[in-house]
Amino acid sequence: MIPMLRPRPRLEAETDYPFPNIEGASPEGIVCYGGNLSPGMLLSAYRRGIFPWYSEGEPILWWSPDPRFVVLPDTLHIPARAARTLRKGKFTLSLDRAFPKVITACAAAPRKGQDGTWITPEMIDAYVELKSQGFAHSVEVWDDGELAGGLYGVSLGSAFFGESMFTRASGASRFGFLSFSAALFAEGFDFIDSQVHTDYLASMGGLCIPRKEYLRRLGKALEKPDRRGLWHLSFPEFETRAFS
Repeated sequence: MIPMLRPRPRLEAETDYPFPNIEGASPEGIVCYGGNLSPGMLLSAYRRGIFPWYSEGEPILWWSPDPRFVVLPDTLHIPARAARTLRKGKFTLSLDRAFPKVITACAAAPRKGQDGTWITPEMIDAYVELKSQGFAHSVEVWDDGELAGGLYGVSLGSAFFGESMFTRASGASRFGFLSFSAALFAEGFDFIDSQVHTDYLASMGGLCIPRKEYLRRLGKALEKPDRRGLWHLSFPEFETRAFS
């Protein structure tokens, strides 16, 4: 039986919440349900390899699938078509400049085989708060001053937990993901957690690893200090080095 979390008051970022052991997760990867999306709850989950994923009208579901889908520094792959887009210089990039716009656009983006979105208004508010506390970050892809794509996620230690991405122009999300990934890995990040398999990210180096291996990598990444606050990465420098 999947355990239900008792109703809890808001937990601040510094408060650790003892989630159930993920070894008791359902075959699909559901660890438990209930609780809330306050900063302490969310960060406690990520530190244990757990993330929230549910639809509006459902209780909050907390997941830890096995296997886990990640991108590693030595698996990041730049498809030939993407490399041409990167070299054209059509898009420009920024970090943490328009987080609410990015997460709202991710919520509105159509998903193949899905009706609606799992990025509920409650979840948008929760991650905007994490952004204000320096744990969540956004990547914005601009085309002639217009927001053409982007992604957002959470950073703890040397791990980045990617949550969602969107695109409004051909190649924009791929451009943002590849540029950002190269920048993160050049900064010493150990992996990007992409949660569950998608063909799209697999084409750029995503691969499935056993949950036990994921937790080992996560524990190592969490030994490093958190990189809170606004991020500043020199994307053109990384693009030149990684894609020339």
